[in-house]
Amino acid sequence: MNLHAVQAIYHFEMARWFRTLGQSLFSPVLSTSLYFIVFGAAIGGQMGVIEGVSYGAFIVPGLVMLSILTESVSNASFGIYMPKWSGAIYEILSAPVSPFEVVLGFVGAATTKSIVIGAVILMTARLFVPYEIQNPILMAAFLVLTAFTFCLFGFVLGVWADNWEKLSIAPLLIITPLTFLGGAFYSIGMLPEFWRTVALFNPVVYLINGFRWSFYGTADVPVWVSLTMITGFLALCLSLVWWIFRTGYRLKA
Repeated sequence: MNLHAVQAIYHFEMARWFRTLGQSLFSPVLSTSLYFIVFGAAIGGQMGVIEGVSYGAFIVPGLVMLSILTESVSNASFGIYMPKWSGAIYEILSAPVSPFEVVLGFVGAATTKSIVIGAVILMTARLFVPYEIQNPILMAAFLVLTAFTFCLFGFVLGVWADNWEKLSIAPLLIITPLTFLGGAFYSIGMLPEFWRTVALFNPVVYLINGFRWSFYGTADVPVWVSLTMITGFLALCLSLVWWIFRTGYRLKA
């Protein structure tokens, strides 16, 4: 494997991220802090306890997952779209670098950014609400697996997009609504039976509940179902990336 090529892509993407650190890191952390203030402090005092956990602590996994999903998709899609837009993608494709190494460089950098943001948000949450992590290893596994999977998804979206509007449509109109409707701020057990059944068709429900289970040992769906869902989506994203490089879809045109 050409480690030098992987490192070059990885370091370039990380350097670009550090140049815009105020927007890339502080903006999502500030937004999440406002969620804690509004939902955790203001509304949380009226909500009481959900499944044996205070409302402020209950929404911590959901808010972390909200940031992880949106930032993973945005970082990875922007990372591969910029070379397409500038024409630098042809230099990458003509270099002695395999598709695996290209994906590893771009997606690895985007995953690192998302994990850093998730870790900073977890530390920031301590300033607003006490919480515990019963299964830190499983929590870290969910964090890394979710970040990597949705960075792959973002990579696919970045290849698919042929303008800036398409680049922003998925995080804005798909990922964020699904996360808000996926139990980030409530338990789906609080919903009427019909809407509870509808919510089970939302894949983000399984991500949030699996992540929440690693914190408190309680969730609306079994943790093995959550792991199966994220693993299945990872396999789908890997298949799409393989197909893109196999056919040259919107890369060689």
